[in-house]
Amino acid sequence: MTGLIRAGRYDLVHTPWPLELALVLSVLRRGSGDPTFRTAPDGAVWRASRTPLGPGTLRIARHGGGAVEADAWGPGAEWLLDRLPELLGAADDPAAFEPRHRLLALTRKRRPGLRLARTGLVLESLIPSVLEQKITVAEAYRAWRRLVTKFGTPAPGPVPERMYVMPDPRTWAVIPSWEWHRAGVDDKRASTVLRAVRVAARLEEAARMEPAEARARLELVSGIGPWTSAETVQRSHGAADAVTVGDLHLPGIVGYALAGDRHADDAAMLALLEPYAGQRHRAARLILLSGRTPPRRAPRMPRTDIARW
Repeated sequence: MTGLIRAGRYDLVHTPWPLELALVLSVLRRGSGDPTFRTAPDGAVWRASRTPLGPGTLRIARHGGGAVEADAWGPGAEWLLDRLPELLGAADDPAAFEPRHRLLALTRKRRPGLRLARTGLVLESLIPSVLEQKITVAEAYRAWRRLVTKFGTPAPGPVPERMYVMPDPRTWAVIPSWEWHRAGVDDKRASTVLRAVRVAARLEEAARMEPAEARARLELVSGIGPWTSAETVQRSHGAADAVTVGDLHLPGIVGYALAGDRHADDAAMLALLEPYAGQRHRAARLILLSGRTPPRRAPRMPRTDIARW
């Protein structure tokens, strides 16, 4: 891979493009307590993943001279290091994006280090996306944290405290119903996860497909729709055009930023993003980074703690 220099047990990736490490990788974190993701005080990012070769931990930090250094441990270490450039956005092409709105032009200029990460892993993005269906983000993060901590495996290597690799498909499949309940996950979302892990190998094959084909395969699983498939391939594929539809807040944010319409629906959002066809997800990311969001008027989505039922 271009720019990749092997050096002992770690890699140095020289990035000729501007890179904001925290910005690029932040979309992979599911809340501040995510047991698979840590940001150290020195700015290094730690990720624990279940790769095709087994569990692996990756530590990524800035290095002098415009490079990024990475250490990896576990059976999946080599797999993670091989794909490090794509994780940092090497397969992304920001030059394909042509701003048509002043807000997006200014935001891109202000945040030139935005790259779309590609993990090459489907289930690690799909399962937490399923958990996020139709509930508050805080509830979903709590469920992910509880399930991974209880049923995952300790992350390999000298990792920060309480880091875990998510469960393998077989373990997800045998989690008792009451444990889903205690984690605040209703039967519908739990059943969707169970259907997905039964065909885990077929879903992981989607990482080698084009994003549209990958989404079509994911949506063959009952309970996985356009919202979930988009949220997944944005991370697994770095899909620049996979705009999220069916979201409670995004249409209003996009509508307000580009047209002053805080009440925009999916159709209006897609019409506003049409000039960015092929790059609609990047446009949405830039809008979110711009900070131009509608003032809050409606109450927050109520929290439903089914674990107390």
